[in-house]
Amino acid sequence: MAEDKKLSEEESLQLITEMIHKVKGSFHESGTSAILWGSVIGFCGLFSFAEAQFNFTTGWFDIWFLTLIAIVPQIIISIRESRKRKVLTYEENAMNAIWMIFGISIFAVAFYNNVVPAVTENIFANDGIELLQKNKATGAVTTFHPFIFSISSVYFILYAIPTLATGLVRKFKPMIIGGFLCYLFFIISCFTTYKYDMLLHSLAAISNWLIPGLILRNRFLKGEGC
Repeated sequence: MAEDKKLSEEESLQLITEMIHKVKGSFHESGTSAILWGSVIGFCGLFSFAEAQFNFTTGWFDIWFLTLIAIVPQIIISIRESRKRKVLTYEENAMNAIWMIFGISIFAVAFYNNVVPAVTENIFANDGIELLQKNKATGAVTTFHPFIFSISSVYFILYAIPTLATGLVRKFKPMIIGGFLCYLFFIISCFTTYKYDMLLHSLAAISNWLIPGLILRNRFLKGEGC
């Protein structure tokens, strides 16, 4: 009986130890989501800057729709990480939800930017209204096609949400700094043209997610916390 009791105590201690390690491990952020979004948005920003700089276009396909495609691997990442962890904390569920909502919101803004101007122009056309613009230098009058003014600035506000949330919850300074950089880039973008806004987007993605994500990934693989 004594041996059975001793064995039971050892098993209980081992079980408790394993559970502690599992819970501790659940607080590690793998950095995969940050790397994903840093790469996708960084690429989209650089590509859009190149389009404006070298005057070429992809036609009907907006490169920013890649953010929609990125939602698919984000879902896969979230599911896989959830399966690997026997104990998933409320904190990590919240983080997964924030990043998922972020991805959907990015697509929603991109959809709004691409659909609303065309729909607005059609509504005006159906009412017999044509918007015109006049070149003050030449006096030439041409059709004005509606667009959303400085829509690129709005993205920086969205970028700050998951970045600051992750940084503050994890107490991870690179992302906290990155989140505040988003607001700085937002202010700058209010005074710059679309071309340079795209360059700022790329810088924001690289500094906010890609670099911090690589740091988190390295710590995760080493078994360290934030």
